[in-house]
Amino acid sequence: MSKTLSTVFIWALISLAIGLWLGAATGWGVFALGLLLIVFIGANQLKKIQVWVRNLDAPPPPSVGPWDDVLAPIYRKLKQSRLEIHHQDRHIEGMMMAAEALPDGAVTLDQNLHVQWCNKSACQHLGLNLATDRQQSILNILRSPEFARYAQAQEWGQSLVLHTHQNGDEKTLQLHLTPYGLGQFLLVSRDITQMEKLETTRKDFVANVSHELRTPLTVLLGFLETLREMPADSIPAEQRERYEQMMLEQAQHMQAIVADLLTLSTLESSPSSEHTSVAVPQLIEQALIRAHALSNDQHVFVTALDDRLCIDGAETELGSAINNLLTNAIRYTPKDGTITTSWFLNNDGSATFSVQDTGIGISPQDIPRLTERFYRADKGRSRATGGTGLGLAITRHVVSRHQAELEIKSRSGAGSTFSIHFPKSRVRFLDS
Repeated sequence: MSKTLSTVFIWALISLAIGLWLGAATGWGVFALGLLLIVFIGANQLKKIQVWVRNLDAPPPPSVGPWDDVLAPIYRKLKQSRLEIHHQDRHIEGMMMAAEALPDGAVTLDQNLHVQWCNKSACQHLGLNLATDRQQSILNILRSPEFARYAQAQEWGQSLVLHTHQNGDEKTLQLHLTPYGLGQFLLVSRDITQMEKLETTRKDFVANVSHELRTPLTVLLGFLETLREMPADSIPAEQRERYEQMMLEQAQHMQAIVADLLTLSTLESSPSSEHTSVAVPQLIEQALIRAHALSNDQHVFVTALDDRLCIDGAETELGSAINNLLTNAIRYTPKDGTITTSWFLNNDGSATFSVQDTGIGISPQDIPRLTERFYRADKGRSRATGGTGLGLAITRHVVSRHQAELEIKSRSGAGSTFSIHFPKSRVRFLDS
């Protein structure tokens, strides 16, 4: 404004000088012409400002006279505000990306428990679809009387454990509601299905170990109490020897259980050992020597081994798996039964180790559970044969650590075939 007044004042002095020189009429004419010129320039500057106002992201127009001092601070403020908004947007975007990456589900609800937003984990846990479920009541989406009672409570000091069924799958979810902001709520979900299974497995494992050790311990204690309470000369030497032999067998059975438990613990907790080219035919031959001794010449053994075929793996672990399969075949095959051991190369380059027997076979419903710890398809016969119930569990872990597959084929009364299929990537040859 001061610039405009200064311009008018200067132009008035110029017009006065011209009026004194050329006459008053000429002076007033020059003054009027100057005012019109100032008005025209001002109008042109205002037009430029009007154009800029429609696009405030662009720099203000240059040389707009007295408006320069007004537009410059406005533009600086606008630029600063845009930068702050950009930083805020990036911050919010980062927070949203972090929320989407959370393994736990998160659902924001309004005061009526209507869905406002949820992350991907919540969609997986609760079956939500934000496109269709926004503004829908969570009680209508997650239909459960337990959850309804929990959500309608006034306080949520503890989480709710909820069992759900989605697309045929059973899930166990841990849900927790908490208020935030003004009349808003946050529902956090966590999938604890695997944790619950592990806890169940742990409890079953402890119960099974206790049960497996209780029987031999009871036998040992019974014989020890008998020998301790009875005078030494009251028991014939043959009977004492029989007692001692039975005690030894029970002690050896407990020792075998502990040894298998330690092996299983090592396989589960330790990383895969360094692999070398293992001569599997030699491991099979060594296992067959022990198998013949265990069989006591009561079975017929047939072997078909490819002597060139090796596996990239851990020799001790592979030897344990081979021994377990052969031992099981002997224990569950009646006298004069046939046990066939094969080691061969498949057409696709993979390799297979298999043990086929003509034993008692396995019922179809028992096959999926055979590799569980201490699972016995025929509990009475299993204990009578002296097994620990951990051999196939150990074999399963060995197979998994070698990226192989364990295949079990069997029918009750028609024998069984246990096969380990090794991938082509692990197959080696002696001449290579």
